[in-house]
Amino acid sequence: MEKNPSLNQEVEAEILLAQPRGFCAGVDRAITIVNQALLQFGAPIYVRHEIVHNAYVVEDLRKRGAVFINELREVPTGATVVFSAHGVSPMVKDEANQLGLKIFDATCPLVTKVHVEVLKLHRDGYKILMIGHAGHPEVEGTMGQIPHGIVLIESLSDVEHLTYPREEKIAYVTQTTLSVDETFEIVEALRNKYPLITQPKKQDICYATQNRQDAVKFMAPQVELVIVVGSPNSSNSNRLRELAEKLGVTTYMVDDPSQLQEQWFKGIKRVGLTAGASAPENLAQEIINKIKEFGPKQVRSLPGISESIVFPLPKGLNKPQTALN
Repeated sequence: MEKNPSLNQEVEAEILLAQPRGFCAGVDRAITIVNQALLQFGAPIYVRHEIVHNAYVVEDLRKRGAVFINELREVPTGATVVFSAHGVSPMVKDEANQLGLKIFDATCPLVTKVHVEVLKLHRDGYKILMIGHAGHPEVEGTMGQIPHGIVLIESLSDVEHLTYPREEKIAYVTQTTLSVDETFEIVEALRNKYPLITQPKKQDICYATQNRQDAVKFMAPQVELVIVVGSPNSSNSNRLRELAEKLGVTTYMVDDPSQLQEQWFKGIKRVGLTAGASAPENLAQEIINKIKEFGPKQVRSLPGISESIVFPLPKGLNKPQTALN
């Protein structure tokens, strides 16, 4: 890929910051829910699975008194449990009620939107395809909305192996944190195979995922190296890393300043930095400060979309006096 001509000119080494980056409204809401529950009800507050996929955030909440569990039977009767931003199946909610737990659901409203779509499509008699990654909590929660009838599509190969008749009543939904470009390819393959397929009224890939990927597309041609702030189990962070690599830029994903290596920055004039939707800005700033030790001293924010979406907290939680980050 042709680089920005200015890279060949003598310039002072600098760090370019993608805009937007970092926390989205759904992640901010989920973390606020745990923090507010701790403030109102005291520790421990139990959280089913990681509230968001970021090691820094999870460790910070653990220090405040959050206890992360995999099975609801690990939670004492009557205790408070928070469901993660990725969503859960009705079976999990039923189990929590049967165990007498106080529940706060931190499912991202945009994931809930997909759950509602699935239930409506099921009632209307559709065979449902879900484009997503096997084993991801969001996929498990969405596919668990109905007892059967959803087929997972991870690749073009999965589309090729579908055996439904062309006239079958089929619809698709998607995981909210996928690669926009790769998902488009899969959707096009589905449309070619099933011209009558029903699609979501509004795409399921969330606004934050779209915006962060667009910001990387704008940033990548201007830099020689990209650092993605994100944890290995973060789907949207991995998609940012893959996208930058496909655009021809050497890319590393880190979730701690200690993971940065000095040799990455030798001879580099422009470093681009972005952060997944579950990565806090204070962690990004720590990583920026560490990068400065390796050469680039100037920091410049690139133009981009300013996000102002805020999701309300569940009933039963006080509104925080100040934003928690």
